[in-house]
Amino acid sequence: MYRHYVWIDAQQFSDMRKHIPRRTRRMTKDLWGEIVPLLKRHWSPETIVGVMRRNGRDCVSAEWIYHFVRLDRERGGRLYTYLPHHLKHRRRPVSARLPIRDRVSIDERPAVVDAKARFGDWEMDTIVGKDGKGAIVTLVERTTKKMLMAKSPKGKNAKAIARLVVQMLRPFEHHVLSITTDNGTEFAEHKYIAKKLNTKVYFAHPYSSWEKGLIENTNKLVRQYIPNGTDFSSLSDDYILHVQTEINLRPRKLLNFSSPKQKFLLSLHNCVALGS
Repeated sequence: MYRHYVWIDAQQFSDMRKHIPRRTRRMTKDLWGEIVPLLKRHWSPETIVGVMRRNGRDCVSAEWIYHFVRLDRERGGRLYTYLPHHLKHRRRPVSARLPIRDRVSIDERPAVVDAKARFGDWEMDTIVGKDGKGAIVTLVERTTKKMLMAKSPKGKNAKAIARLVVQMLRPFEHHVLSITTDNGTEFAEHKYIAKKLNTKVYFAHPYSSWEKGLIENTNKLVRQYIPNGTDFSSLSDDYILHVQTEINLRPRKLLNFSSPKQKFLLSLHNCVALGS
């Protein structure tokens, strides 16, 4: 078919395009001034873009923010240190695990937990301090991403860990339907936790961290505030609470850029309304 130029059609098409809103492609000084404080609160570029666009704001893409962070690093800046992995990916060393008596395998966990559709299923882990000394217990609810953390007074001592977990979850004991963890010997007193909270504790397969991937990713968020090699004896309980609060207030892409705190309170409200 023979095609020829029709100037009237071309002009109409050009006029139409002028009225089509376009995403901003430039990183302006004012926009960068808004982004930097959010980066320093450990918000990811994806989160910054998602929240701005949800609020009807124009914003460059997440890739452009990463680009400017890399430029900042090349110029001696430190913004990259606020990002997950510091723009790098590291492999975690695999350590030997001793068997835990009467452990219940994740294979016996109800299928509803895998669907992440039921409020009240938790994952549990510990973060270890410098030279393997000291421990912070972390817990996260699977549907809302709400995180709890506390420093163990006796490091990885199993009895101390068990008592601490019960203390942390006691305010929500009616909403602790299951807990999934790994095979660390610090969780050897799992039956005490299960009895006190009237729940079930399930253990992932050895060397299968992806079976409790949410707590693994949550621990990476904690490490943005408490890097590897930190001496936990220097951390106050107030600072631990500050980190927990910051993470729970951070909007998440998986939550449609709501925060874990918002989602958790909404789920609690719905459970009370339903009388559960």
